Amino acid sequence: MKHILDNGEITVTLSSEGGSLTSLMENGREYLWQGDPAVWSGQAPICFPICGGLRDGRAHTRGGREITLARHGFARKRQWHLRDCDATHAAFELSSTPTLLEQFPFPFRLTARYRIAGRRLEISYEVENTGDDDMPFFIGGHPGFACPLDQGERYEDYEIHFERPETATVPRAVVETGLIDVDDRYEGPQSGAVLPLTHELFAVSETIYDQLESRSVELTHREARKGVRLEFSDLPYLIIWGKPAGDFVAIEPWGGLSTCSDEGDIFEEKRGCLIARPGETVARGFAIEVL
Repeated sequence: MKHILDNGEITVTLSSEGGSLTSLMENGREYLWQGDPAVWSGQAPICFPICGGLRDGRAHTRGGREITLARHGFARKRQWHLRDCDATHAAFELSSTPTLLEQFPFPFRLTARYRIAGRRLEISYEVENTGDDDMPFFIGGHPGFACPLDQGERYEDYEIHFERPETATVPRAVVETGLIDVDDRYEGPQSGAVLPLTHELFAVSETIYDQLESRSVELTHREARKGVRLEFSDLPYLIIWGKPAGDFVAIEPWGGLSTCSDEGDIFEEKRGCLIARPGETVARGFAIEVL
Protein backbone atom coordinates (compact mmCIF):
# COMPACT_ATOMS: atom_id res chain seq x y z
CA MET A 1 0.00 0.00 0.00
CA LYS A 2 1.24 3.48 -0.91
CA HIS A 3 0.59 6.73 0.94
CA ILE A 4 1.40 10.22 -0.34
CA LEU A 5 2.30 13.31 1.66
CA ASP A 6 1.99 16.62 -0.18
CA ASN A 7 2.19 20.16 1.20
CA GLY A 8 2.45 21.98 -2.11
CA GLU A 9 6.25 22.22 -1.89
CA ILE A 10 7.41 18.60 -1.79
CA THR A 11 5.65 15.30 -2.46
CA VAL A 12 6.67 12.19 -0.54
CA THR A 13 5.51 8.65 -1.33
CA LEU A 14 5.70 5.96 1.34
CA SER A 15 5.11 2.22 1.19
CA SER A 16 3.84 -0.29 3.72
CA GLU A 17 6.39 -2.70 2.25
CA GLY A 18 9.32 -1.99 4.53
CA GLY A 19 7.52 1.04 6.02
CA SER A 20 9.83 3.18 3.95
CA LEU A 21 10.27 6.11 1.61
CA THR A 22 9.89 5.40 -2.13
CA SER A 23 9.80 8.89 -3.67
CA LEU A 24 10.83 12.44 -2.80
CA MET A 25 9.81 14.98 -5.43
CA GLU A 26 9.91 18.74 -5.78
CA ASN A 27 8.60 20.58 -8.83
CA GLY A 28 8.65 17.41 -10.93
CA ARG A 29 12.21 16.42 -10.03
CA GLU A 30 12.79 13.06 -8.32
CA TYR A 31 15.46 13.10 -5.63
CA LEU A 32 15.25 9.48 -4.48
CA TRP A 33 16.80 6.56 -6.37
CA GLN A 34 13.97 4.66 -8.04
CA GLY A 35 15.57 1.24 -7.83
CA ASP A 36 16.89 -1.18 -10.41
CA PRO A 37 17.04 -4.90 -9.51
CA ALA A 38 20.06 -5.29 -11.79
CA VAL A 39 21.99 -2.73 -9.73
CA TRP A 40 20.29 -2.21 -6.34
CA SER A 41 16.59 -2.79 -5.84
CA GLY A 42 16.48 -0.85 -2.55
CA GLN A 43 15.57 2.80 -2.14
CA ALA A 44 15.54 3.82 1.52
CA PRO A 45 15.38 0.69 3.70
CA ILE A 46 15.16 0.87 7.48
CA CYS A 47 17.99 -0.93 9.30
CA PHE A 48 16.62 -2.70 12.42
CA PRO A 49 17.47 -4.32 14.79
CA ILE A 50 21.01 -4.09 13.38
CA CYS A 51 22.89 -1.79 11.04
CA GLY A 52 25.23 -3.70 8.76
CA GLY A 53 26.01 -7.31 9.55
CA LEU A 54 26.93 -9.69 12.34
CA ARG A 55 29.87 -12.09 12.23
CA ASP A 56 28.49 -15.20 10.48
CA GLY A 57 25.03 -13.64 10.89
CA ARG A 58 24.95 -14.47 14.60
CA ALA A 59 25.49 -12.96 18.03
CA HIS A 60 24.39 -13.66 21.56
CA THR A 61 23.37 -11.52 24.50
CA ARG A 62 25.12 -11.37 27.86
CA GLY A 63 22.27 -13.50 29.15
CA GLY A 64 22.92 -16.20 26.56
CA ARG A 65 20.09 -15.53 24.09
CA GLU A 66 20.99 -16.20 20.46
CA ILE A 67 20.38 -13.59 17.77
CA THR A 68 20.42 -14.61 14.10
CA LEU A 69 20.00 -11.76 11.64
CA ALA A 70 20.73 -11.14 7.98
CA ARG A 71 22.44 -7.91 6.98
CA HIS A 72 20.53 -4.80 8.14
CA GLY A 73 17.98 -6.96 9.97
CA PHE A 74 14.43 -7.82 9.00
CA ALA A 75 12.42 -4.56 9.13
CA ARG A 76 13.09 -3.72 5.48
CA LYS A 77 11.66 -7.05 4.33
CA ARG A 78 8.38 -6.94 6.25
CA GLN A 79 4.92 -5.55 5.63
CA TRP A 80 4.15 -2.68 7.99
CA HIS A 81 0.79 -1.36 9.18
CA LEU A 82 -0.22 2.23 8.40
CA ARG A 83 -1.23 3.42 11.85
CA ASP A 84 -2.26 7.02 11.20
CA CYS A 85 -1.87 9.63 8.50
CA ASP A 86 -2.97 12.95 7.05
CA ALA A 87 -1.72 15.15 4.20
CA THR A 88 1.63 15.94 5.85
CA HIS A 89 2.23 13.09 8.31
CA ALA A 90 2.20 9.29 8.32
CA ALA A 91 3.21 6.63 10.82
CA PHE A 92 3.88 2.99 9.92
CA GLU A 93 4.14 0.28 12.57
CA LEU A 94 5.92 -3.08 12.78
CA SER A 95 5.56 -5.38 15.79
CA SER A 96 7.31 -8.57 16.79
CA THR A 97 5.82 -11.88 15.71
CA PRO A 98 6.72 -15.47 16.65
CA THR A 99 8.82 -15.70 13.48
CA LEU A 100 10.71 -12.49 14.24
CA LEU A 101 11.23 -13.52 17.87
CA GLU A 102 13.09 -16.58 16.62
CA GLN A 103 15.63 -14.21 15.05
CA PHE A 104 15.58 -11.44 17.65
CA PRO A 105 14.22 -12.67 21.00
CA PHE A 106 12.87 -9.34 22.27
CA PRO A 107 9.23 -8.22 21.88
CA PHE A 108 9.06 -4.78 20.28
CA ARG A 109 6.92 -2.25 18.48
CA LEU A 110 8.72 -0.10 15.88
CA THR A 111 7.10 3.04 14.49
CA ALA A 112 8.49 4.87 11.46
CA ARG A 113 7.09 8.39 11.49
CA TYR A 114 7.31 10.75 8.50
CA ARG A 115 6.40 14.45 8.59
CA ILE A 116 6.85 17.17 5.97
CA ALA A 117 7.15 20.91 6.55
CA GLY A 118 8.24 23.25 3.79
CA ARG A 119 10.91 21.41 1.76
CA ARG A 120 11.92 19.25 4.72
CA LEU A 121 11.08 15.61 5.50
CA GLU A 122 11.58 14.56 9.12
CA ILE A 123 11.96 10.83 9.78
CA SER A 124 11.70 9.36 13.28
CA TYR A 125 12.16 5.74 14.30
CA GLU A 126 10.47 5.00 17.64
CA VAL A 127 11.44 1.67 19.21
CA GLU A 128 9.21 0.47 22.05
CA ASN A 129 10.20 -2.43 24.29
CA THR A 130 6.99 -4.41 24.82
CA GLY A 131 8.73 -7.20 26.74
CA ASP A 132 9.84 -7.73 30.32
CA ASP A 133 13.63 -7.51 29.85
CA ASP A 134 16.02 -4.83 28.69
CA MET A 135 16.17 -4.83 24.88
CA PRO A 136 19.44 -4.10 23.03
CA PHE A 137 19.08 -2.88 19.44
CA PHE A 138 20.43 -0.72 16.64
CA ILE A 139 18.57 1.55 14.22
CA GLY A 140 19.54 3.47 11.11
CA GLY A 141 18.49 4.84 7.74
CA HIS A 142 19.72 3.82 4.28
CA PRO A 143 18.37 6.38 1.76
CA GLY A 144 19.71 6.27 -1.77
CA PHE A 145 19.57 9.47 -3.81
CA ALA A 146 19.37 9.91 -7.56
CA CYS A 147 22.68 11.07 -8.98
CA PRO A 148 22.69 12.79 -11.36
CA LEU A 149 19.36 14.52 -10.83
CA ASP A 150 18.72 15.70 -14.38
CA GLN A 151 19.28 14.42 -17.90
CA GLY A 152 22.47 15.54 -19.57
CA GLU A 153 24.43 15.59 -16.32
CA ARG A 154 27.23 13.30 -15.19
CA TYR A 155 27.77 11.50 -11.89
CA GLU A 156 31.01 13.46 -11.54
CA ASP A 157 29.07 16.74 -11.56
CA TYR A 158 28.05 16.04 -7.95
CA GLU A 159 29.83 16.12 -4.62
CA ILE A 160 29.09 15.65 -0.94
CA HIS A 161 29.82 18.51 1.45
CA PHE A 162 30.36 17.72 5.12
CA GLU A 163 29.35 20.20 7.79
CA ARG A 164 32.95 20.17 9.06
CA PRO A 165 36.27 19.06 7.59
CA GLU A 166 36.71 15.33 8.19
CA THR A 167 40.34 14.53 8.92
CA ALA A 168 40.18 11.20 10.76
CA THR A 169 41.15 8.02 8.94
CA VAL A 170 38.39 5.57 8.06
CA PRO A 171 38.31 1.78 8.62
CA ARG A 172 38.33 -0.69 5.79
CA ALA A 173 35.33 -2.88 5.04
CA VAL A 174 36.18 -6.55 4.68
CA VAL A 175 34.54 -7.34 1.35
CA GLU A 176 34.50 -11.10 1.89
CA THR A 177 32.53 -10.88 5.15
CA GLY A 178 30.86 -7.47 5.11
CA LEU A 179 32.45 -6.70 8.49
CA ILE A 180 34.89 -3.93 9.45
CA ASP A 181 38.62 -4.02 10.16
CA VAL A 182 39.09 -1.04 12.49
CA ASP A 183 42.86 -1.64 12.62
CA ASP A 184 43.24 -1.28 8.84
CA ARG A 185 42.60 2.41 8.38
CA TYR A 186 43.27 4.75 5.47
CA GLU A 187 42.83 8.37 4.49
CA GLY A 188 39.23 9.07 3.54
CA PRO A 189 38.43 9.98 -0.08
CA GLN A 190 37.22 13.46 0.89
CA SER A 191 39.39 16.57 0.77
CA GLY A 192 38.62 18.46 3.95
CA ALA A 193 34.86 18.90 3.86
CA VAL A 194 34.30 17.95 0.19
CA LEU A 195 33.91 14.47 -1.30
CA PRO A 196 33.85 14.51 -5.13
CA LEU A 197 31.71 11.67 -6.48
CA THR A 198 32.98 9.17 -9.00
CA HIS A 199 31.75 5.68 -9.82
CA GLU A 200 35.27 4.41 -9.11
CA LEU A 201 34.83 5.45 -5.48
CA PHE A 202 32.57 2.43 -5.01
CA ALA A 203 34.54 -0.11 -7.06
CA VAL A 204 35.53 -2.04 -3.91
CA SER A 205 33.31 -1.03 -0.98
CA GLU A 206 31.63 1.77 0.93
CA THR A 207 33.29 4.51 2.98
CA ILE A 208 32.67 4.13 6.71
CA TYR A 209 32.86 7.28 8.82
CA ASP A 210 33.19 5.95 12.36
CA GLN A 211 34.85 9.07 13.83
CA LEU A 212 32.59 11.65 12.25
CA GLU A 213 32.72 15.31 13.25
CA SER A 214 29.83 16.50 11.06
CA ARG A 215 26.16 16.16 12.00
CA SER A 216 24.94 17.09 8.53
CA VAL A 217 25.98 16.65 4.89
CA GLU A 218 24.80 18.01 1.55
CA LEU A 219 24.67 16.22 -1.79
CA THR A 220 24.80 18.95 -4.43
CA HIS A 221 25.69 19.74 -8.02
CA ARG A 222 29.15 21.32 -8.31
CA GLU A 223 27.83 24.48 -9.97
CA ALA A 224 24.07 24.62 -9.46
CA ARG A 225 22.49 24.91 -6.02
CA LYS A 226 20.39 21.77 -6.18
CA GLY A 227 20.42 18.60 -4.15
CA VAL A 228 19.57 17.47 -0.63
CA ARG A 229 20.77 18.11 2.89
CA LEU A 230 20.75 15.39 5.58
CA GLU A 231 20.79 16.18 9.30
CA PHE A 232 21.41 13.34 11.76
CA SER A 233 22.26 14.79 15.16
CA ASP A 234 21.49 11.62 17.16
CA LEU A 235 22.98 8.99 14.81
CA PRO A 236 26.77 8.83 15.26
CA TYR A 237 27.94 6.98 12.14
CA LEU A 238 27.70 7.68 8.42
CA ILE A 239 28.13 5.26 5.52
CA ILE A 240 28.50 6.48 1.94
CA TRP A 241 27.91 3.74 -0.60
CA GLY A 242 27.10 3.23 -4.25
CA LYS A 243 27.61 0.89 -7.16
CA PRO A 244 29.95 1.45 -10.11
CA ALA A 245 27.02 0.92 -12.50
CA GLY A 246 24.42 2.80 -10.45
CA ASP A 247 23.24 6.38 -10.85
CA PHE A 248 22.70 6.83 -7.13
CA VAL A 249 24.57 7.45 -3.91
CA ALA A 250 23.40 6.12 -0.55
CA ILE A 251 24.03 8.41 2.41
CA GLU A 252 23.30 6.31 5.49
CA PRO A 253 23.04 7.68 9.05
CA TRP A 254 23.46 4.70 11.38
CA GLY A 255 23.30 4.15 15.11
CA GLY A 256 25.66 1.17 14.90
CA LEU A 257 28.09 -0.61 12.60
CA SER A 258 28.77 -4.05 11.25
CA THR A 259 30.71 -6.18 13.71
CA CYS A 260 34.22 -4.76 13.98
CA SER A 261 37.53 -6.60 14.22
CA ASP A 262 38.05 -5.58 17.86
CA GLU A 263 34.58 -6.78 18.93
CA GLY A 264 33.39 -10.20 20.02
CA ASP A 265 29.93 -11.52 19.34
CA ILE A 266 28.14 -10.19 22.43
CA PHE A 267 25.33 -8.05 21.05
CA GLU A 268 25.27 -5.44 23.82
CA GLU A 269 29.01 -4.81 23.45
CA LYS A 270 28.85 -3.72 19.82
CA ARG A 271 29.48 -0.05 19.06
CA GLY A 272 26.46 2.22 19.47
CA CYS A 273 24.15 -0.35 21.08
CA LEU A 274 21.00 1.22 22.46
CA ILE A 275 19.00 -0.21 25.35
CA ALA A 276 15.22 0.16 25.75
CA ARG A 277 13.95 -0.70 29.22
CA PRO A 278 10.67 -2.61 29.58
CA GLY A 279 7.86 -0.28 28.50
CA GLU A 280 10.32 2.39 27.29
CA THR A 281 10.32 3.96 23.81
CA VAL A 282 13.66 5.12 22.38
CA ALA A 283 13.55 7.44 19.35
CA ARG A 284 16.24 8.22 16.79
CA GLY A 285 15.95 9.85 13.39
CA PHE A 286 17.18 12.19 10.72
CA ALA A 287 15.87 14.80 8.29
CA ILE A 288 16.15 15.32 4.53
CA GLU A 289 15.78 18.83 3.12
CA VAL A 290 15.46 19.59 -0.59
CA LEU A 291 17.80 22.46 -1.44
